[in-house]
Amino acid sequence: MDSRLVLTKARQFKNLLLSEKLEFICEAHNGLSAKIVEEAGFRGIWASGLSISAQFGVRDNNEASWTQVLEDLEFMSDATKIPILLDGDTGYGNFNNMQRLIRKLEQRNIAAVCIEDKLFPKTNSFLKGDAQPLADMHEFCGKIKAGKDAQTDPDFCIIARVEAFICGWGLAEAIRRAEAYHQAGADGILIHSALSVPDEILAFKHEWGNRCPVVIVPTKYYSTPTDVFRQHGFSLVIWANHMLRAAVATMQKTARALKESEHLLSIEDKVAPVSEIFRLQNAAELMEAEERYLPRGAEGTSAVVLAASRGDELGNLTEDQPKTMVQVQGTPILSRIVGAYNAVGIKDILVVRGYKKEAVTLPNLTYIDNDDFAETGELYSLCKALDFRKGHLQSTIVSYGDVLFNKYIPQALCQETDDCVIFVDSNWQDRTSYARLDGFVECTVPNSRKAFNAKVYLKQVGRNVPTDAIHGVWMGFLRLSSAAAAEIHGVLSDILADSANRKSGIPQLLQELLRRRYPVRVLYTVGHWLDINSLDDVVQAGNF
Repeated sequence: MDSRLVLTKARQFKNLLLSEKLEFICEAHNGLSAKIVEEAGFRGIWASGLSISAQFGVRDNNEASWTQVLEDLEFMSDATKIPILLDGDTGYGNFNNMQRLIRKLEQRNIAAVCIEDKLFPKTNSFLKGDAQPLADMHEFCGKIKAGKDAQTDPDFCIIARVEAFICGWGLAEAIRRAEAYHQAGADGILIHSALSVPDEILAFKHEWGNRCPVVIVPTKYYSTPTDVFRQHGFSLVIWANHMLRAAVATMQKTARALKESEHLLSIEDKVAPVSEIFRLQNAAELMEAEERYLPRGAEGTSAVVLAASRGDELGNLTEDQPKTMVQVQGTPILSRIVGAYNAVGIKDILVVRGYKKEAVTLPNLTYIDNDDFAETGELYSLCKALDFRKGHLQSTIVSYGDVLFNKYIPQALCQETDDCVIFVDSNWQDRTSYARLDGFVECTVPNSRKAFNAKVYLKQVGRNVPTDAIHGVWMGFLRLSSAAAAEIHGVLSDILADSANRKSGIPQLLQELLRRRYPVRVLYTVGHWLDINSLDDVVQAGNF
């Protein structure tokens, strides 16, 4: 659509005010209620001072500051495309405050403001209105003029609310003030009445004629047929506080029902489903934005944690549980591993259990068992995991049940596009006590500035890599694309076909991939992981 054909919110409101037919706007007090008003078909919103203060839990006596009102308005404006008329009380001060208010309203795309001719701080018109003093008429005219001078959008409207009837001053004073406010530049007059019949506002409209648009708020004279307002030529009707009052009644009823029944069945079919809240919040837009802007990384990625072994080196700590369930500062190692995966959005986690499998029962995980754990090794467990996933293979990160790691590790793995990726710690001299026997590696490029912008691949892996050729130690992390997972499942079957390989570890798989000239991408790091192989490691893990 041509942007020139889209009316600003201020122009939309002015069109409502000047419409030849009677128009209606409805109260809202926050972003959610504003969205509901818009969806109901209203062409404008009344940002009620009573309702905004009430939803903050304070009185309608300027107890909510004008900046707090502005913040609330910003949410309402952002949530909707229709214009908002603010109930601006008395303008929150003198002419200077009024000018600043207008500038701030325009910045937030608010279309109009209504100010009333009473004193600051204001009191709600329906609380002993006849005892409330009116503002000085000339001072109020100055406030209107200051507001009109401050606005930059020519369509922004200032509505002057005349409280003469509320304060008991009668028709003559109402007309006198309305005319003065009109001459001062007010775009419309809101004539207010606390009577249960429309006599005062009809008398005013008869005397006023069509000098400028007249706005009414029939809260008290609610039984008056709407056609009466049409016949007398009013411009705009405000349904002023009914969204708030309806919400309060429903919340009170719901709270009482919950207190009495102590279960949700009493109210679940009487309240909006959570999905409706998500819809009003436009959650779908966020999900679409995530598709466009977030790294694809963890989406569609699962994890396999190989945790079948006991961990004999930890002695009594693994007498009744496997190493992966040993607690570090009150939290099992496996729970910390799961937390790191969850932190980057990986929730589909398959754990291969073995020794004391009944002790591995953390929630929200999928488990398979390697009951032959005593006679088999990592490749056997990995093969069982890929067997389990067969037909549903996806990008998968494989790691050990005794290696803690920073979320940076899976995050970086997820962002790679190569089919087979491993992580290597280039600070291998400090890692010899942690490195698995076959974990030393040589790569196409050592960790250096040159490697920073280059794609590095594995050249050899194992205990026989010459010391002067070692570029790092394999950390126990292997990422396989869905295609690679399917292919490597076949490679594992070939390796394990030889019974001599039943206790083999993943380094032997990497060796076989190199033999078959299958590229294995290498990512370098220094640290960000801890292989728990001793009681000292368990202590060190507390500070990881």
